[in-house]
Amino acid sequence: MVWNIREYGHLAAQIDPLELDAEQDTRLLNPASYGLTEQDLKAFPASLIWDNAPAGTLNGWEAIQRLRVAYTGPIAYEFSHIHNEEERRWLNSYAESGWSSKPLTTQERKSLLGRLVEVEQFEEFLHKTFVGQKRFSIEGNDVLVPVLDEIIRLTTNAGASHVLMGMAHRGRLNVLAHVLGKPYSKIFSEFHHSPNKDLIPSEGSTGINYGWTGDVKYHLGADRFVKDGGAVQARLTLANNPSHLEYVNPVVQGFSRAAQEDRSEAGYPKLDVSKAATIIMHGDAAFPGEGIVAESLNFTNLRGFRNGGTVHIIVNNRLGFTTESVDSRSTRYASDLAKGYEIPIVHVNADNPEACIAAARMAGEYRNRFKKDFLIDLIGYRRYGHNESDDPETTQPLVYRKVKNHPTVSKLYAQKLMKQGIVDEAFSAGLIEKVQNRLKEAHEHVKNQPEQEPEMSPVKAKKNQNSMVRTAVELKKLRQINENLLKWPQAFHVYPKLDRILQRRKTALNEGEKVDWSLAETLALATILADGKPIRMTGQDAERATFAHRNLVLHEPETGRTHCPLHTLPEARASFSIHNSPLSEASVLGFEYGYNVYSPETLVIWEAQFGDFANCAQVIFDQFISAGRAKWRQKSSLVMLLPHGSEGQGPEHTSARLERFLQLSAQNNWTVANLSSASQYFHLLRRQAALSESEEARPLVMMSPKSLIRNNRVASPASEFSEGAFRPVLEQPGLGARPDRVERIVLCSGKIAIDLEEALEKDKNEAEERLHIIRVEQLYPFPEEEIRNIFGRFPHVKEFVWAQEEPKNMGAWSYIEPRLRNVVPQGAEIRYAGRPDRSSPASGYQQVHSLEQQRIIQSALKQDSKNNITLGR
Repeated sequence: MVWNIREYGHLAAQIDPLELDAEQDTRLLNPASYGLTEQDLKAFPASLIWDNAPAGTLNGWEAIQRLRVAYTGPIAYEFSHIHNEEERRWLNSYAESGWSSKPLTTQERKSLLGRLVEVEQFEEFLHKTFVGQKRFSIEGNDVLVPVLDEIIRLTTNAGASHVLMGMAHRGRLNVLAHVLGKPYSKIFSEFHHSPNKDLIPSEGSTGINYGWTGDVKYHLGADRFVKDGGAVQARLTLANNPSHLEYVNPVVQGFSRAAQEDRSEAGYPKLDVSKAATIIMHGDAAFPGEGIVAESLNFTNLRGFRNGGTVHIIVNNRLGFTTESVDSRSTRYASDLAKGYEIPIVHVNADNPEACIAAARMAGEYRNRFKKDFLIDLIGYRRYGHNESDDPETTQPLVYRKVKNHPTVSKLYAQKLMKQGIVDEAFSAGLIEKVQNRLKEAHEHVKNQPEQEPEMSPVKAKKNQNSMVRTAVELKKLRQINENLLKWPQAFHVYPKLDRILQRRKTALNEGEKVDWSLAETLALATILADGKPIRMTGQDAERATFAHRNLVLHEPETGRTHCPLHTLPEARASFSIHNSPLSEASVLGFEYGYNVYSPETLVIWEAQFGDFANCAQVIFDQFISAGRAKWRQKSSLVMLLPHGSEGQGPEHTSARLERFLQLSAQNNWTVANLSSASQYFHLLRRQAALSESEEARPLVMMSPKSLIRNNRVASPASEFSEGAFRPVLEQPGLGARPDRVERIVLCSGKIAIDLEEALEKDKNEAEERLHIIRVEQLYPFPEEEIRNIFGRFPHVKEFVWAQEEPKNMGAWSYIEPRLRNVVPQGAEIRYAGRPDRSSPASGYQQVHSLEQQRIIQSALKQDSKNNITLGR
C-alpha cells in the first residue's frame, strides 16, 4: 500500500485549478482495498509502515494518512520510473518530508505576492492599452515567473555562472520583462511602432522590430547579467525563438554545453557542468507532439551532448490552440514522454504559488545534486484564446465559462495571506498601485517619443576575403605536423589494414606526390588547432566518417582503447572535440548551431551521414541558420558538410538538395560551396576558422564529396597548401590556352567537373581548343566579378553551357541561370546540360544512371549537342 501511495498518489492529487477532471482514482490508496481497517493499522508501529516516518507519527494509520497528504496534495509526484535507487530514495524522502512543513518566511510570502502582482498587472496593462495586438499572455500560469526566479537562485547559488533558457511565445514578454529585465518602455515601444494591421494577420516578421529584417516581439531573446554585491554572478540568456515550437530546445542545450567547456588546451575540452544551468519551457501540446522533444531529451546522458541536467517546465494550459488533450496526445499527462528518459516528474497546481515554489526548489536541488534532468508540469489554464484576438468560447465554451468566473492567482494568494494575517487589503492595493504607476510612467515616456524609422541596415554581398585572411601554411610546418599525426602512443596498435592506409600519408607532402581529401581535412584541422582555435565536430559517424576516410579516433584491435592523433599533436594549442552523434539530424544540428553561437571562437562542424538526410533538419536550416542573423543579429560560423553527388546509389543517397540552400541564400547570410579540389577544402576550412569571431563570420554549407574522396584528380600537390588561398572559381587546367579560339565555355560545380575532366582525357581531340571549363566552387555569394573577368579574356564565345548532374528543377540551374545572364555578353546563348525536371533526385537503377551521366557529359562537351537532351527513357 505504501508503494502504491507513492506510485499512484498522483491520480488523486489536487493539481487542476479549474477542477475540470472531477473524478479521482483513490482505490489503490485506501486501506480497505487491501482488507485493512483503521484499527488494523493502528496496531502497527509507524516505522513498520513507513521507514522515515516523522517523529510524532503515532502508528501505522497515522503514517498512511501523512503519506496520503504528501502524495495527493497540490503537488503530484512520479518517480517510480527512476531506476537508480539512490535518486529514487532521495526524491521520495524529499516529497515525504512535506514541503508545507517548510513554509516560506513572511517576507518570502510578501515578495511572492508582489511578484505575482507584477506579472498580472503587466498583462492587464498590455491588454487594455494595446487592444487586439498579439502578446500571447501568461495569464493562468502567472506563477511561471516566480518559479523561474527560484530555479535561477538555486542554480546560481550552486555555482552556475550561465543560465540558458528557451521558451515559446506564450508568456515570453512577461519573462523578458521580469526575469530578463527588459525595460517596460522597450516592450511598449515595440507595440507602439508596430501597426496593428501588420501584427494581427500573421506572426511573420514585420521588419520593424530588431535587426536587419527583424522579428516579432514575442520571438526575441535577451541577455541579462545579475549581480551578487559588486561582482557579476551570472549571465541569464533567453534564446531567440521562431514559432516552430520546441525547436529551440537543442539550440539552448548547445548554448549550455558551450558555456560548460574549457577549450584552452589540447585534447577533449574540460567539461564542468556546474558552470551553466539549462531551463527549457515547453507547451503541453508541443511536448508530446513535436518529435524534436524526444530527440533533444535523448541528449541527457550522451557524453558529447550532456549538460548536467536541464530543468524542464511544461507550461500547461490544457489546450493546443483549439485542440484539447484528448485529441493531442495518447497519454494521461503531457509529461509522460519524459518517463522513458528516467526524468523525475512533478505536477503542480499553478493556482498554489507556494506549492509551485516547493516544486521549483525540488527541481533545483535535484539538478544540483545529481546533475540530471528534472521536469515540472505546471498545470494552469489560458485566460484568453491562443492569441488575444481569438475567441476561445467558440471551441471550448464550458472551459471558458469557468475561466471567466475564476479569480486570478494573485487575487487568490492575496486572499490567503489576508486570512493568515500576513498582509491586509491596503498592502495588496499598494502593490497594485505601485506596479501600475511604473507601467504608466514607462508608457508615457514611449508615447512622447517620435516614431522611429524601421532599422533596415543593408547587407552588402561578401567580397573575397583572401586578401584579409592568410590560409596558406609553410610547407616545413605542414610536414612536421603530418609526421606528428602518424605517431601513436607507446604500445598502441592500429588496426593493420587502416595502419597501412595511414602510413601512405608519410610521403604525401613530398615533391611529385599529392594530398588527398581526407589528409587535406586532417591538416586543416591540425593547423587550425596550432593557430589556437578550438574545434568541435559531430555527426552520425563523424569519428570514422561515413565513407571511412577520416579515422580521427583510432581503435586498438586487442583492447578496444582509442586514440585521437589531434589530441596529442604537439603543435595544438586548443581543444579538439569529436563525437559520433545520435541518429538525429534536427536535434544535433540545432545543438551544434547553439554551441557555435555561444562559443564563436570555436570552429563547429556538423556532418550529415548523407546529404539526403539533412532535410530532416529543415526547420533548423530555415528558421535558425539561414535567417538567424537577419532576424536576430545572431552570428554563426557553423560548417555543414553534406555529402552530395550522383553516383548511382539511388534517390536516397544522391542529393543534399543544393537547390534549397541556394533558394535560402540572400543578404549575405551564408556561404554555399561545392568543391572539386582537396586544397580548396583546406583553405576554405582555415578561412572559416579565421573569420569565426569577426563581423565576416557566416555559416558554411558545403556539398561534400563521396566517391571523389579517393579520386586522385581531387588530390592536390603540397604547393597548393603552402601557397595561395581559397578561390571561388577555378579554371580547367590545359584548356583555354588560346582565348581567341574558344567558342564554348562550360560552367559547372562539384563532382561533375571531375567527370568532365576524365571524359576530356579519354577523348582528346582538336575541338578542345574551342572549349573552356570553369568550376564554380563558391555558389553563394555568387562570384560575379571573378566570372566576369574570366569571360572577358574570351572574346569569341558563342555559347555558354551550365552542366549539372541534378535534374533541371534541382541543383544550381535555377539559381545560376539568371545570374549568368547578367555576366555573359548580350545575345550569347546560355544552354543547360543535365537531367530533365524530375520529382525524384536520381534513378534507382545503376544502368540508367550511367547512361544519363554519359549523355550529360556528351551534351556539355560535344559541339553538335545543341538541344537539351531527354534522359531516363
